[in-house]
Formats: sequence, structure tokens, C-alpha cells
Amino acid sequence: MERYSNVVAHIQSVLPPDTRPSLSRSVIPTIIHCIDGIAQALRTSHQVSLAGTANSFGDDQLNVDVLAERIIRDEIAKCPSIATASSEEEPTERPSRETESAAHSESSEVYTLAFDPLDGSSIIAPNWTVGTIVGIWDGASALHQTPSEKQIAAILGVYGPRTTAIIAIRVPGSTPTCFEVGLGGKDGEATCEIVRSKVELLSPPFKTRYFAPANLRAAAEDEKYMKLVTHYIQQKYTLRYSGGLVPDVVHMLVKGHGIYVSPVTTTSKAKLRRLYELTPIALIMECAGASAVDPVTGKGILEEPVGDCDERGGLICGTADEVSFVLRSFGLQ
Repeated sequence: MERYSNVVAHIQSVLPPDTRPSLSRSVIPTIIHCIDGIAQALRTSHQVSLAGTANSFGDDQLNVDVLAERIIRDEIAKCPSIATASSEEEPTERPSRETESAAHSESSEVYTLAFDPLDGSSIIAPNWTVGTIVGIWDGASALHQTPSEKQIAAILGVYGPRTTAIIAIRVPGSTPTCFEVGLGGKDGEATCEIVRSKVELLSPPFKTRYFAPANLRAAAEDEKYMKLVTHYIQQKYTLRYSGGLVPDVVHMLVKGHGIYVSPVTTTSKAKLRRLYELTPIALIMECAGASAVDPVTGKGILEEPVGDCDERGGLICGTADEVSFVLRSFGLQ
């Protein structure tokens, strides 16, 4: 993991001395390495097709879903501190290696991963940007834990014209941090560069305001959502919505402003899985000075424990003032 030494040094500079050495030297570098590997595999996966299998949720799997899952599983098995893991493709928490006890004996730090190996696979065939979502939790299970306390890091891998990763860390006793790295180099050379040492949303006034209305069809049956979308159009917000959760969230983090709305209505049920998508996204948004709340209750995404791997919800996230405006529009404030 020598190629990620600059990332290790940066993490250690923002954490208290001698805090969580395995997290900085092994766990996060391992996940970055996975993202690098998935990016390289996608570049040669010219045929995107159904794998002929379905995950435990009944979702059809693509060949690239299975490929990304295998890359992550193979790599995290080499990391002693990652005791257990579950994913959207294999939604059961299980030991990350055959001998679970080895993780506990080799390291005083014990973590579990909850990840979506390839988020946005439905838009990968037209060659749009997709991503990987990873949540890192204290202990050997993410279930029935309070996310605001036990989810201590999250990573978004972004596969587009460039391969980048957004990394957020929030551990007790340290200031929350969010930064961005760039992966890959010329002629396949493995490199890792810190692109931005601090990722955060901006303060007003904003030169340009952005909105991303997920599941726009729901506006046809939901008056509040229709009024909200109409407001953005009338106020001349710039539409930036790709249909991929990762690129739409990262757009806000790059531009410094934005609002993403994935509503839950009587005709549009919750689709995003809390463990694999919502809680990691929420941690990253909060570490970047943004907000992430549930569109039904108005509560913070990280306030409520996740009781089941298939728990789903909607999402409102982005600039704090914009999130508050959506909550008022939905009658939640």
C-alpha cells in the first residue's frame, strides 16, 4: 500500500496522534485500492449484461456488479481489522475471511463494512458516471447501531472520465474531515493524489444554484413535489441530475452547492437502502458541512439505527438552507 502513503499521512494529520492506526494505514487504503481495481476492470468491461443471477433482494445482477463485488471481497479479506462485511449484492453480515478470529487477534481495531459495490449500474451501459459506496462502522456489526455514533467513515468511489474518491472520517475526539483523492496515472501507472484536502459546501451568496430531482415522475401524482420542482425552475436553478446517486451527490461536493431530493410518496415507494446508500452518503454530506434528512420524518438520516439490511428510505441532502426549504415545502418544519 506504499502508493497510498500520502493518503495515510493526510489521515494521520487530521486525527489525534496514535489514533486508529489500522484505519489510516490499512482499512481506508484497502478500500481505495478496491476503487482503483474496479476502475481498471470497468475500462475493459465493454459488454454490460445480465449475469443470470439475482441478489437476495431479488434484483437482477449485472456482470459488472458481480465483478465489483468480487474485487472488494478479495481485497478486504487481506485486511485484519475488517472483521465482517455485507453488501447490496450479498446483504448478510458475515466474516470477511474464513477465520473470523484472526481479525480480532491481529488488531485491536475491529470494523465492519457495509457497501454498494457498483451504484448506478442501470446507467453504466450508456457509459455514464457510476460509483461505489462504502460505510465503515466500529465493531463487528452495523445493524442496530446508532449511525451517528458507530459509522466512523465513508467513501465514495467515482468512475467517470477520471477516477476519484471522496473520503469522510468522523471519529470521537477529532474534527470531522472530508477530502478527495484522484487515482490512476499515465499508461496504467498506479498513482494516488490528494486533489482537495478539504471538501466542503460553500456559504451564500451562490453564483449558481443546482437541483437534482430524483424520480421526477412522482411529481405527476404528488402536488408538493410538483410545486417544489416548479419553484426550482422559476427561480432559475440549474438542473444537474444523472440518475446516479454517487455522481449527483459528488456534483454538489465539487460545485459547493446543491439539493438532491428522492421523495417517498403514496405512488413512489422508498428505494434507497439505508445501510448501503443512505448512511454513508449522509456521513459524507455532514462532514462536508451539508445536511441529509429523511423526506418522510424530517429526521437526520444518521439519527435512527438500521434494523435490517433491506431497510429503505428516501433522501433529501445538500446545502443546509436548501434542505430546510424542502422540509418546509413538504410540511415537515
